[in-house]
Amino acid sequence: MNLANKLTIFRMILVPVMVAFAYIPINGDVYQVAIPMIIMDAIFIIASITDKLDGYIARSRNQVTTFGKFLDPLADKILVLAAMVILVEKLKIPAWIPIIVLAREFIVSGFRLIAVEKGGLVIAASIWGKLKTVTQMIALIFAFVDIGSFFEFVSGGLQGGYLVINIISSVMMAISVVATIFSGVDYLAKGKEIFKND
Repeated sequence: MNLANKLTIFRMILVPVMVAFAYIPINGDVYQVAIPMIIMDAIFIIASITDKLDGYIARSRNQVTTFGKFLDPLADKILVLAAMVILVEKLKIPAWIPIIVLAREFIVSGFRLIAVEKGGLVIAASIWGKLKTVTQMIALIFAFVDIGSFFEFVSGGLQGGYLVINIISSVMMAISVVATIFSGVDYLAKGKEIFKND
C-alpha cells in the first residue's frame, strides 16, 4: 500500500476519533470555547490537510490507484458529514445544511453510476465544486470554535473576536450551501446526455 492510500486510511480513522470527543466529558474551556470543540477542530484540520496531501502525493509520484479513487472521495464525504452532524447536535448549525449536502452527494453518486453504465461518461469538475470544497472546509474549521450559532452575529449578541469568527463561519457556510446546490445542478446539466436515449 502506497503512502497516499495510507494517508487516506489515516483520515478515515480520524473520523471516529473526532466523533468520540463530542461525547467524552472533558471540562474546561479556552476563551469560552469548550476544550472538546478545540480538540475536534484540531483533528478536523489535520484530516483536511491529509486530504490535500494524499492527492498531491498520488499525482506527483504517479501512485493513483483504484483503491485510492474509491476511498479518497468517500473519506472526504464522511469527514465533512460527521463534522456537520456534530455541529448540528451542538446547535452550531441548522440540520438543513447537512441534509442539502447529503442530498447532493446521493444525487451525484447515483448519476455517476448511470454514467458508468452508459459508457463511462466523465464530467469535469466545475468552479462550483471547487468553491464548495474550499468554503465548506473554512466554515467547518471556524464553526467548531464559534461560541455562537449560525448567523447569530445578526442579532448583535457577539462582540470582538467572537463576532468575527461567527461572521466567517456563518457566511462561509452559507456560500458553501449555495455552491453545493449549484455544483449539483451543474453536474446534472453537463451530463444530461446520458438520459437522451430513454
